[in-house]
Amino acid sequence: MENFLNRMKSLLGDEYDEYLQYYNSFENFRGIRVNTLKCSSDKLGELLDFELQSTPFCAEGFYVPPFVRSLGNNPLHHAGAFYIQEPSATSAVTMLGVEQGDKVLDLCAAPGGKSTQIAAKLGGTGLLWSNEIVRNRAIILLSNIERVGVRNSVVSNCRPDVLCEKLTGYFDKVLVDAPCSGEGMFRKNSAAQEWSVEHVRSCAERQLKILNSAKLALKENGVLVYSTCTFSEEENEGVITRFLSENPDFVIEDSGVSFGRPTLEFARRVFPMDGGEGHFAVRLRKTSGTYSVPDDSPSQQKIPEYIYDFYNDIFMDRPFGEQLELCGDKIIAATVRLPDTKGLAILNKGLKLGEIRKNRVEPCHQAFMASEPHELTRSVDFDVNSYEIKKFLHGEQLPISGDIKGFTGVSVNGITVGFGKASNGVLKNKYPKGLRLL
Repeated sequence: MENFLNRMKSLLGDEYDEYLQYYNSFENFRGIRVNTLKCSSDKLGELLDFELQSTPFCAEGFYVPPFVRSLGNNPLHHAGAFYIQEPSATSAVTMLGVEQGDKVLDLCAAPGGKSTQIAAKLGGTGLLWSNEIVRNRAIILLSNIERVGVRNSVVSNCRPDVLCEKLTGYFDKVLVDAPCSGEGMFRKNSAAQEWSVEHVRSCAERQLKILNSAKLALKENGVLVYSTCTFSEEENEGVITRFLSENPDFVIEDSGVSFGRPTLEFARRVFPMDGGEGHFAVRLRKTSGTYSVPDDSPSQQKIPEYIYDFYNDIFMDRPFGEQLELCGDKIIAATVRLPDTKGLAILNKGLKLGEIRKNRVEPCHQAFMASEPHELTRSVDFDVNSYEIKKFLHGEQLPISGDIKGFTGVSVNGITVGFGKASNGVLKNKYPKGLRLL
């Protein structure tokens, strides 16, 4: 690692010794971000057993004290009330400036931290399209999007060039959190063992190719944010300088943030001395016009009446809208209108409401996770520290009132975490096996 440290010394100058103290420290910056689709910061602060201290990178971001362990097992995490995220990783979405109603593409989205942050900013409006080229990482991305209760999303598993050409001029905003050499994560994982100057250079070439794909998906006057979790100038300033020289219809603009430190005038760098493990982000605006692919017409598919009966039995006032579609045995609530997606590897679009199994319809976990208790016809609520919620997350049955019958939501302090089926005073557990606490 001598080459890496020599490069950091050249980059930081007088601040190198301070950086070295962080680099050799055993304590990393840890953080959570409140998921405002399901919970407020005030409410989460009351329910967690440690004090929330704000980070400078986003309004919903907080530091996690070193003594806190096993946050992923907390019932509130299972319910999607918060997302565990390195503090400075939230900076890019802040700079993207998502507004309600936007169509937003997160092009390199796994595992989902930035996508779920975008979804919270959209607040159920517009569209979030999250893409990941690596299949197993795309599955993790989908799981995280389901957990935090996103209704208005598409998850795809496509090459960036294929996806962006297909969706030419479609998006208001695009985020490229590019695969990188990960120098900002060296304190957290073993990526340092794979570092080399050659790897840095190969990352820079790949990043430029991804950016040149991403530009196609933007509307005229659209915004593109490019970010990495690395320090190398080749992958940060170098990539952006090359991209701007090749694309004069893009300009850097001020995102209005003050965290970290400026570079390239309005881009921002974050070092450990700035309160995070490490990040780079820059906001670009596209000034040229582009043909925009149109949305398809709504489906005219005939939906059997028994499916609407199923919908009405579980949910109050059809909270996911009236437009349903059948995709094989899956019932989809078409919560967003989309362009033609033929030829794209789509893992999920809209909201999976249920599945048809022989002579019955079984509801899906995703639909409950996107619901609030008041949107369910039947729901039971438990405290975060209760014995009942721990049993539920282990996959066990629960005793409940004999008056409750049928599919029933389960919530923790008013935040839906899953569902079961009630019969004769017993709630049979439907929490997905792959998510259960061991």
